[in-house]
Amino acid sequence: MTARSRGRLRSEVRASSDLRGNYVYTQLRAEIENRTLRPGDRIREVEMAERLGVSRTPVREALKRLQAEGLIAFAPSRGFIVAELTPHQVLDIMGVREVLEGAAARFAAEHASTFEIETLKRIHGREPPHSPEDAMSRDRKFHEALGVASHNDYLLRAMNVLRDALALLGPANYSVPGRIESFWREHGVIMHAVARRDPEAAEKAARQHIREAIKIRIAIMFDEAEGNDQPAHLRKKPEVS
Repeated sequence: MTARSRGRLRSEVRASSDLRGNYVYTQLRAEIENRTLRPGDRIREVEMAERLGVSRTPVREALKRLQAEGLIAFAPSRGFIVAELTPHQVLDIMGVREVLEGAAARFAAEHASTFEIETLKRIHGREPPHSPEDAMSRDRKFHEALGVASHNDYLLRAMNVLRDALALLGPANYSVPGRIESFWREHGVIMHAVARRDPEAAEKAARQHIREAIKIRIAIMFDEAEGNDQPAHLRKKPEVS
C-alpha cells in the first residue's frame, strides 16, 4: 500500500468515526431534549453503544461533547448522568435569558435583513404548533433566527450557551393548557415589532415573553418540589361540603 493510499484510508477512517460520533451525539441530545433521558438518569457507555449499534469510542466522544455543553455531568459514584439544574440555577438562566433575548430583539429590529424578517414569519407560521414538542422546536428555531437577525456574534454565542442549558428543561412549559397559543401570540408581537423596525417595542415584547415563561416555570418547579404529579392549575380542587 502506498503512502497516499494509507493517508486516504486514515482520512476515511477518521471521517467514518466523526460521522458515528455525530450520530450518537445527535441521538443523545434529542433524547435529553424530549425527556426520554431525564435529569439524573445514568448513561452507561456499553448499553448506549449496544442500543445505537456502534462501538464505545463514538459514545465516549459524544458524552465528552455533551459534558462540555453542560447537558451531561460526571458523578464519581455513578459515572455519566444527565445534568440536573437546581431551581436557583433555572431562575438564574431565565433571568439572563430575558436580558439577552430582549437585546436580540432590539438589535434585530435595527439590523435584520428582509430575508431574516421573512424567516421569522415563516417559522412563526399561520397557526400555533400542534403539540408541546412541536412548540419547543418552533420556539427554539424562532429564537435562533432572532439571534442571527441581531447581527451580533457575541450576543449569539451567549444565547447558544443558555440554549444548551435550557434543553435540560424539556417541553414542560408548553404542556400547560393555553401556553402554546399564548407563546405563539407573544412571538407574533416580537415578529411584528422587528418587521416594522421598532427596537423598543421588540425588546419589550421579547422580555415580556421570557417573563411569562419564567412564571410558568416557577409554578412547575413549585409543584415538583411539593411532589405533585400535576401542576396546580390542572389538579381538581377539593369540594367544600
